[in-house]
Amino acid sequence: MFDFALPIQPISRSLGCPPCFATRLADPSLPFALTIPCRTPAAVMSGQAGPTILNRFATLAEAMQAAITYADEVAQTSAPQLLAILDRDERLVLAGSVRKGAVAWCHPVTNAAEARAIVTEASQLRAQASRATDWREPDLAERLRHCADVLEARLVDPLWRSFAIRSLQIAA
Repeated sequence: MFDFALPIQPISRSLGCPPCFATRLADPSLPFALTIPCRTPAAVMSGQAGPTILNRFATLAEAMQAAITYADEVAQTSAPQLLAILDRDERLVLAGSVRKGAVAWCHPVTNAAEARAIVTEASQLRAQASRATDWREPDLAERLRHCADVLEARLVDPLWRSFAIRSLQIAA
């Protein structure tokens, strides 16, 4: 079916929602969705790896607070993962890396030139990750892919850039 070999990496962590999110139903009318990427092998291979919505919120501040709550619930020893806050039209508003009970928010790019540089650098990191996989270095490949994901998390939709930058200034 495929012309190329696609190595399927085992998922070493549970992708279930922590208890604080599992009991609430997401109201689709709320504008901000807190999401995590879908990393199941079948979704990745089919090209349907869309984000998994943890919950929806009325304000960006509530979504950011929920991300921190989510980070507190994630196991301290789990691999780093990305959280993204999307708007109603699925545009990226803000993203961050969760690790060891904390969220490191990714600062949005400020202009198109910076966005192009980010895309180039992320592409280079993914190429290095591919080579690391060929060299049978799965841990290095995973770290390089995560670094590329974190860089791409800075590619906030132009509509939300200044708002996200200001939100991070206020949160700091």
